[in-house]
Amino acid sequence: MTGSNGGGLDEAIGRRRFLGYVLAAPTLVAAAELVPATSAAVAPLPSPELTQLLDLNDLMTAAALPTSGLISVEVRPDGTVSFALPRAEVGQGITTSTAMLIAEEMAVPLDRVRVTLADARPELVFNQLTGGSNTTFATYTPIRVAAAVARLRLLEAAAAELGSAVGDLTLKAGVVTDRSGRGVGIGALAEKAASARTRQVSVELTPRRDFTVIGRPHSRVDALDAVTGRKKFAMDLDVPGAKPTMVCRPPTINGKVGSVANLAEVRAMPGVTDVVVISTGVAVRAETFGQCVDAVRALKVTWRAGTAAGKSDDSVLRQLEAAELPLGLRPPTPIVEGKFTFYFRSNSALEPNCAIADVRADRAEIWSALKSPIVAQQAIAAKLNLPAGRVTVHVVEGGGSFGRKLFFDAALEAAEVSQKVGKPVKLMWHRADDARQGRTHPMATSRVRVAYLGDTVLSYKQRHTSVSTDLGHGLGEIITAMAARLPVGDIGFSQTFFHLSQAMSYDFGASSQLLSETDKSFNTGSMRNVYSPDVTCARELIVDQLAARMGKDPYRFRHAFLRDDRSRAVLAKAAEAGGWGRAMPAGTAQGIAFHAEYKGVSAALVEIDCRPETVNRPVREGVSGPRVTKVVFVVDVGLAVNPRGLEAQMMGGVMDGIALALTSSLHLRDGHFLEASWDNYFYTRQWNTPPEFRVIVMPSTSETPGGAGELGVAASMAAVACAYGRAVGTMPTSFPINHGTLSFTPKPTIPPVPPSPTDGLDHAR
Repeated sequence: MTGSNGGGLDEAIGRRRFLGYVLAAPTLVAAAELVPATSAAVAPLPSPELTQLLDLNDLMTAAALPTSGLISVEVRPDGTVSFALPRAEVGQGITTSTAMLIAEEMAVPLDRVRVTLADARPELVFNQLTGGSNTTFATYTPIRVAAAVARLRLLEAAAAELGSAVGDLTLKAGVVTDRSGRGVGIGALAEKAASARTRQVSVELTPRRDFTVIGRPHSRVDALDAVTGRKKFAMDLDVPGAKPTMVCRPPTINGKVGSVANLAEVRAMPGVTDVVVISTGVAVRAETFGQCVDAVRALKVTWRAGTAAGKSDDSVLRQLEAAELPLGLRPPTPIVEGKFTFYFRSNSALEPNCAIADVRADRAEIWSALKSPIVAQQAIAAKLNLPAGRVTVHVVEGGGSFGRKLFFDAALEAAEVSQKVGKPVKLMWHRADDARQGRTHPMATSRVRVAYLGDTVLSYKQRHTSVSTDLGHGLGEIITAMAARLPVGDIGFSQTFFHLSQAMSYDFGASSQLLSETDKSFNTGSMRNVYSPDVTCARELIVDQLAARMGKDPYRFRHAFLRDDRSRAVLAKAAEAGGWGRAMPAGTAQGIAFHAEYKGVSAALVEIDCRPETVNRPVREGVSGPRVTKVVFVVDVGLAVNPRGLEAQMMGGVMDGIALALTSSLHLRDGHFLEASWDNYFYTRQWNTPPEFRVIVMPSTSETPGGAGELGVAASMAAVACAYGRAVGTMPTSFPINHGTLSFTPKPTIPPVPPSPTDGLDHAR
């Protein structure tokens, strides 16, 4: 998500030579060693801001560097280039951007690059974790170096084949030609370019001025398969013998099975092959998922109380208030302060949580969309009492994640069920399972106090208090994963994550942002953008209030206090393109906000309609409420590998931000969440999508790209909140704004899932 980090290695990529390897293999295989062929001094960073010195993205990239040489590209005899990406494609488009890097460096058509997802590879250690907007940032140079090594070796093999000097050859569109026009395809060179031994070579990367693929907008390489239904997700795989499986889950969060009164009766139901008690409930395996639903609903289970028994929104809020860190003595100067509450939010992707498992006595094979497959492999091996090397974990493309697939609970359950029944299973969670027992964005409060005098801001203090965020995936391998689960390890991980991701972008004097966490009763996770949406929303609302106290325009106030030209340029572009300050009817307003993370910068300008005729418009089984009518989102993430993919990422992030500000939350009552489907959970729907939407990608002279998986969320949430406050005349302090409105009748918790619907055609109109 970053551009240049101030100089040194990153800034010079594309103009320097790097070392790589030609690996011993029957066809050409090349890998990177991320060490420059010549040394260079690193320019000092001018700012003392922690996230400019070191942020979470830098930390993850540094951890991945030692195993970068294990990432390789292969040229095949059919003229294609293959690459097994050690990350998870869950809709963010990294298979496309990765293919673009290889196509650029090897001068082959994009449609001849085959990017697949690598199985769990423990030898990669920290280099197979998908998160923190780190994929493109961390893999940009290693992939290009490996591809450049392959290109050089192809040219050397072609030189021998054509009797020409390497300098007289040109590689274009997958064909090497000499000055006379004679050519040979890279497929014909694949075996000739191979090496019988691994050897080190030095390569020079394509300079930015010569790019023909990187930086150009490209449609996704999997777009056609996605829209025609040919793209394969876990539940589409045909694993022999793997039958549909679902779990009857407890009525409260993390409850446990006490006893089951009718196991034999349910086993005799139509299509049912197996019913077994597992650690998380009672698993049913059947011929169809419909039969699984029927069997789950028929089970008569006595449950033991869960970890959150008796808890509600109000009781958790009291726990948070008791854990809040003090803001200190009130200063003698004028202050602006506020306290904000953010309720639980679901971290369920559109694709239900699912996995396939085939466990035998001496081995196991797992298929699932996994963002931390190494931890998954090691944890599953421990669960099954098998050596890790006997557990194969295949990473399948996923239909969304936003942090959810950092956890592998479906894969762990599938393995447990398969081992107990002695048969392969195709396990899928129900939508009710996702909402009630799945991962959530923690409930939190944020308190902010700003001291000022005249036109000077003297200090900024923020105390963010949250239900504990589960970071039990660690940095992608078992040791840090176990450390994060120790009694005091989790807060260490959380504090590190918080301080390496929260930037203070304004010159607000002495500033401090501190995190306090409490209550480990809930299944939480690193939902998209993690702490940033809540922290930034609270800050930007206070910035609006501070500007009003000083008699300043909200945009001009921000522009004056932002720390650097790059940030000011993004904000100014949003104001100019969005028509900041234009006259608007009563009950409508504009809002503007800024967010920086991992050295990427973004600004959002939104317009909102809070007039009664909009707020009260009828929507079947839904909450209408205010409508965001316009969004202009401006982003600078350094070199954008695929600007079209970046725009799509920003659009998705803005939809998240609108939902977090206005409509989407979970309601906790008596130890369980009331929501039991997407019908109950009001993520941004069509009726709340802005009719006018523009994403502007700022031009950048940076030589390095940044990821953008998370950057669109925080600024958009904050801008919507600020616009709402200006439209109604009162600063909002509780999110989402409509949390107090329960617009659905909660479904029962026993049985834990509703019956299969029969009115689909009625709702299709």
